[in-house]
Amino acid sequence: VAILFLRSFKASITILIGIPLTLCLTVIVLYATGQTFNIMSLGAIAAAIGLIIDDAIVVVEQIHRAKEEMPDEKYPVIVVKAIKFLFPAMVGSSLSTMVIFIPFLLMSGIAGAYFKVMTNTMLITLACSFFVTWLLLPVVYLFLSNDSRRKKMEDDKHETKHQPWIKFFITKPYLSLIIVVIFIGSIVYIVPKLETGFLPEMDEGGIVLDYSSPPGTSLEETDRMLREVEKLIVKIPEVETYSRRTGTQMGIFITEPNTGDYIIQLKKNRTRTTEDVIEDIRAQIEATQPALRTDFGQVIGDIIGDLMASVQPVEVKIFGSDREILDKLSKEVAAKVEKVDGAADVFDGIVIAGPSVSVQPKQEQLAQFGITPANLQSQMQNATEGTVVGKIFEDEQLTDIRMFSGYDSKNSVQHLSDMNLFLPNGKLQPLKNLVDIKIDSGDAEIQRENLQNMGVVTARLESRDLGSVMRDVKKSVSTISLPAGYHIEYGGAYAEQQKSFDELLMILISASLLVFGVMLFLFRDLKIAAIILFISLLGIAGSYLALYITDTALNVGSYTGIIMIVGIIGENAIFTFLQFREAMKVNDDADSAIIYSISTRLRPKLMTALGAIIALMPIALGIGTGAQLHQPLAIAVIGGFLSALPLLLIVYPSMLHVIYKKRLGKN
Repeated sequence: VAILFLRSFKASITILIGIPLTLCLTVIVLYATGQTFNIMSLGAIAAAIGLIIDDAIVVVEQIHRAKEEMPDEKYPVIVVKAIKFLFPAMVGSSLSTMVIFIPFLLMSGIAGAYFKVMTNTMLITLACSFFVTWLLLPVVYLFLSNDSRRKKMEDDKHETKHQPWIKFFITKPYLSLIIVVIFIGSIVYIVPKLETGFLPEMDEGGIVLDYSSPPGTSLEETDRMLREVEKLIVKIPEVETYSRRTGTQMGIFITEPNTGDYIIQLKKNRTRTTEDVIEDIRAQIEATQPALRTDFGQVIGDIIGDLMASVQPVEVKIFGSDREILDKLSKEVAAKVEKVDGAADVFDGIVIAGPSVSVQPKQEQLAQFGITPANLQSQMQNATEGTVVGKIFEDEQLTDIRMFSGYDSKNSVQHLSDMNLFLPNGKLQPLKNLVDIKIDSGDAEIQRENLQNMGVVTARLESRDLGSVMRDVKKSVSTISLPAGYHIEYGGAYAEQQKSFDELLMILISASLLVFGVMLFLFRDLKIAAIILFISLLGIAGSYLALYITDTALNVGSYTGIIMIVGIIGENAIFTFLQFREAMKVNDDADSAIIYSISTRLRPKLMTALGAIIALMPIALGIGTGAQLHQPLAIAVIGGFLSALPLLLIVYPSMLHVIYKKRLGKN
């Protein structure tokens, strides 16, 4: 790109050298601050390469253009003049890009932790880029220019060619107004139609299969069913290996003996995606082992889910006082959610804890034989559980010593019925004469939140985005008639998404105000700062359009790219206005100054846009391990760069024309 536009080998090499210099300095600072290399930090560096190229192009192009306009001047003088001219704009442009990341540090929840590494890495990379382009690249350019082996040749003087199309647009402001209306209209039209999600997703090449057999199922029976499942898994051609755990899971919570999980590793070279393989395994298990309840996910998503209030993307909470009514409503909600396209692994949340043995005392018999309920409980506990009478230190831990009365290793309901209890007169009486004993198939576990009983219906996503699925879920669930005192709330990843989107909206507003503050401090002109902020915000229309065309969800990653565009467009607008203001010092004709400034900044704008798009294209295409995590961000930024061109080259100069025409008219 540099050779194409600058036609200079040394300028192109200088820009190229700026990238590894910035990366080396970034690595040093990351090491000094205790940061680590991971998917998020490396992805942030890769995403920032476009901004690094932007800084390098602006500085080197200014030096190269100064030499073109003053070929007889010596290189050290040229470099000093160029840096002196650009320095205020360089500081302002770097600040306008960096300040947009500061509000991210205040983001809370999983999204805040998820993107904290990215934000810190971005800030460090941009700071390093500023110092490299300000201090080191001019030195590199001088070194290459003073190479003694370079052939001596006289440079022809080159002047900026005024572009006639600029005058055409600035003298017809209604054309810019049409562009503004189109951009605003596209935002209004596209945003409601965008797919929405929470965190960026990626094909990890691994599957987490959580399972549970019916409550009370023996370990042998559960193992038998799972062995049948394993026969299905090994027949899947994409499966490379798997491991199974029973009675434990990846989560940081207590696991029942009839539950566990599989970790299934897929082959790297395969034709089907992870989601396709999941659908295949799910269908086969449902057809052959209907008693097993399964739940599929990927490793990172499963771990993040364990850190959240709910593992599932879709979560419908029903609050009320009566457990039986809650169970009934949970089944109704689950039936509605199952009919929603894109909802998979729907679970009504009813977990039966059982079977259990229920012992109901006969009050008349207890009174007849003079046994109190407390005495009954004490004797039963001594016989079944024993009483702790001491402790013994063994293997560096204390172990309870229990004493049993009438201990029998046969632990059954019949044995419990025949167990003898001591009466106050010293005689024995069978327990079955004093109590009613029955076996319950099991009771539903009670779930509470904020001291309220609740039922929780959960589901995962299949081939649809979170936002559209939740929209249909809400519409379907709203048809259920709730008794008085009962209400429904939505949790899971959807609740985290809504919380994160609210925070990101505040971050966007804060970032915009910070960019506005930088412009106001730099130029001390309220109208100019407002114009730059306006076109910067309009630039997000290109980001929304890029997401819409590529069917990319609006999530925390793409939202971050949208916020970045505000700073990037503001950065480019700074250099244009600086050029315009310098031209106005020479000539009071505003239109001539506008034409000159746009013509002068046309080459670096095209270079930075094309260079940044090329740098971000591998991430936008999802090339490389972990690239899919940053793919939404890259797509949003590329769309913003494309929309920035008409805004900076047509709308921005037209607005300057209108403002300065009024100012000069007043004067």
